[in-house]
Amino acid sequence: MISSGSAVAAAVAVAEEHGVRVREPVVLKDSFNLRIHLRPAPVVARVPTVTALGRPRPADVLRRELEVVSYLCGVGAPVVPPSDLLPAGPHLRDGVVVSFWTHVEHDEDYAVTPEQAGRGLAALHQALRGFPGRLPYLWPVLDEPARLLDLLVDGQVEAGALGRLRDACGELADRVEGAAGQAVHGDAHPGNLLATSSGLLWNDFEETMAAPVEWDLACLLRTTRLDGRAAVRAYGADPDDPGLRAFLAARGLQGTLWMLVRALRFPSEAGTARAALEAWLRDPSGATR
Repeated sequence: MISSGSAVAAAVAVAEEHGVRVREPVVLKDSFNLRIHLRPAPVVARVPTVTALGRPRPADVLRRELEVVSYLCGVGAPVVPPSDLLPAGPHLRDGVVVSFWTHVEHDEDYAVTPEQAGRGLAALHQALRGFPGRLPYLWPVLDEPARLLDLLVDGQVEAGALGRLRDACGELADRVEGAAGQAVHGDAHPGNLLATSSGLLWNDFEETMAAPVEWDLACLLRTTRLDGRAAVRAYGADPDDPGLRAFLAARGLQGTLWMLVRALRFPSEAGTARAALEAWLRDPSGATR
């Protein structure tokens, strides 16, 4: 398991090899990934930590993210850009994968409105329709859950609950597979919209993929940060559309699995993870208020 210290050391070493002087690396966030501001340079390094537990090739994930975001920058979409002070990556150093992004000053207390989130997502999807590259189809639903479940077999989740999670993964894969898709954000909740002096910028495309747009709408509909139903209406969709149900359930299952895996790195979060599992066991449909 990657420690915060080794992640910071690897990011600093790669940056300095490319001429970026780092005097004071500051950890901005340590959750599913580690984000490090390489002060005084306007560069943020991102290192997969928890996500690397469930992804055998995290560099591939970062590479896809950089390709999609670079395309969006090229067409003028509002996104946080990769760093232009050194090759953005992904880089591999001492077993640590790292990518580099432009540090953007933003207001962490800004409350994104449902209208901003919904309309912003509609505009993002319009821009993403022109992405020329190939992306794996719905991989967080079709491929990733089995690997996450394999991490939870050592007593963290009892056999009965584990069996229900496995059955749900297979059922949901059958329900969503085969629908037409396009490039989507993959984790389109308002926490990934940064309020900057240049307006709202989309961030964190790590789960970008080919998928029906309903996946991103489910991400938005399930958020607790704002009125998801109003945001989906602002997008131009019906929050009660039956076509969203499978994606809501898949998003709820995905979130539950990752909370359980996150507790492997942060044992203090075991209670929160357990509560998420119990909520899912009570209602695996992913239904929103």
